[in-house]
Amino acid sequence: MMNTTTPDAARILDIATGYMASKQLFEASRIGLFAAVSGGAATAAEIAERCGVSERIARLLADAMAAKGLLDRSGGEYALTEEASAYLTGADSVIDLAPFLAFLSEISYPHWLQFAHTVDTAEPGDLQMDDARWATFMSGVMTYNRLHAQEFGRLVDLSAATNALDFGGLSAEFALAAMARNPELRTTFLYAEGFEGGVAEAIAAAGVADRARVEIGDTATATPQGDYDAVFANHVIHRFSAQENAQIFRSLRAAALPGATLTVLDFFLDDDVAQRGLDALHAGEYLVIDGTVVYPEAEVRGWLADAGWQVREKVALPGSPRVLVATAV
Repeated sequence: MMNTTTPDAARILDIATGYMASKQLFEASRIGLFAAVSGGAATAAEIAERCGVSERIARLLADAMAAKGLLDRSGGEYALTEEASAYLTGADSVIDLAPFLAFLSEISYPHWLQFAHTVDTAEPGDLQMDDARWATFMSGVMTYNRLHAQEFGRLVDLSAATNALDFGGLSAEFALAAMARNPELRTTFLYAEGFEGGVAEAIAAAGVADRARVEIGDTATATPQGDYDAVFANHVIHRFSAQENAQIFRSLRAAALPGATLTVLDFFLDDDVAQRGLDALHAGEYLVIDGTVVYPEAEVRGWLADAGWQVREKVALPGSPRVLVATAV
């Protein structure tokens, strides 16, 4: 009789071979495979001609993407799925994730080859950056932030807010997404020196300069003044120490009206029955890249409670970080 009590190894192999799918996605994006079928289903030969690769490579990549659910394969032809159409077709995309995939391929992926050193020392690897690599890095990170901001605007309700503070983040897109959905919302952007130019450009591009003000202050030590009914601390905490974060939340509470809403967007290590995978993976990514921290959610909640914020909701943004939504008490 066949022994059926031993589990199979499929889960282990799926994790162990995940880098193969990643690299094929990166290359499919780089050669424009998804854009090549944006006009309708195409054969491997047609994809090869449009992308300037051999038919063998076109089929290899198209089959891999079909296996991972980014293409539909039928009758020898390949067509886009909804996700691929929205994010992988270049200028026609809702958000073109190609710069983020280029960052993962050229910066993050090879950097993970130093992860053994990080495991042994708890120290980041050496990025060995030059101007070109920094350009790839920033373009990729800001593209990923646009995805985060899209989901933030869609899933975090700030329709009742009128006076917001966007504090110390990496991108103005989150506040701008909220402002796009709430025409009554005015926002003060308090960012570290060096970010003000990019923030002003984003505000102008969004057409909300009449509802926005830009100020400069050191994120770890600034004491914003005002009576805000909404405060954004998005992509802040992983860049600072526990002591600095505790002080940041005290300073933000001092600038907030009772009942004001605070959003804390970041990746978190949780105590749920099953850890959310995206957050746990980014704990390794942040550490190996530059030594920054994905904090335990329980620790973040402690800082908030001590500073006078009560968490009322946790929102998981698809493909993006989570948001702790808190009320000033």
